[in-house]
Order: sequence, then structure tokens, then C-alpha cells
Amino acid sequence: MKQTHLVTILGREIPVKSSAPEAAVREVETFVNQRIHEITTKLAAADPQLVVTLALLNLAEQYLSQQAGTTDLDTLDGRLQEMLGRIDAAL
Repeated sequence: MKQTHLVTILGREIPVKSSAPEAAVREVETFVNQRIHEITTKLAAADPQLVVTLALLNLAEQYLSQQAGTTDLDTLDGRLQEMLGRIDAAL
């Protein structure tokens, strides 16, 4: 069942609904705030909307990179299983 949690991003409280435990929601909140903080230290005078957009782009890039890596691992696992099957058949 989804519960409403208040998270604070850039000093603004935002209600979010999630079925995740409170600790997981806080972990996401902390992660997002850390990414935003990294950008604001480099672009101190930047508009908050720009900061959030850059954080979102960085997170999307990391996510897509990770997804591509997972696909590569799945492909390698499939090839490995095929090779092991051939070895078993040859024995």
C-alpha cells in the first residue's frame, strides 16, 4: 500500500506517494540532494530549475549506462551458457 512521504528537495517539501519503506524513500531523497549539491557547488549562481535539469540529465545518463551494462552482462551470460552446453555435449 502506498503511503505519502514528505521529501525536501532544494529546501522545498514535496509530498510523494510510495510503497517503499520510509528508509528507502529517505535514501532516494538523500541521493537526489547529493547530486543537486554537487552541481550547485560548481554552478553557485545557477537557476534552481537549471540545477534540477542538470541533475536529472546526469542521473538519466547513469541509469542508461547501467542498463546497457546489464544488457551486456545478460548477453555474456547467454554466450557462456551456450559454450558450457557445447563442452558438456562434447564430453
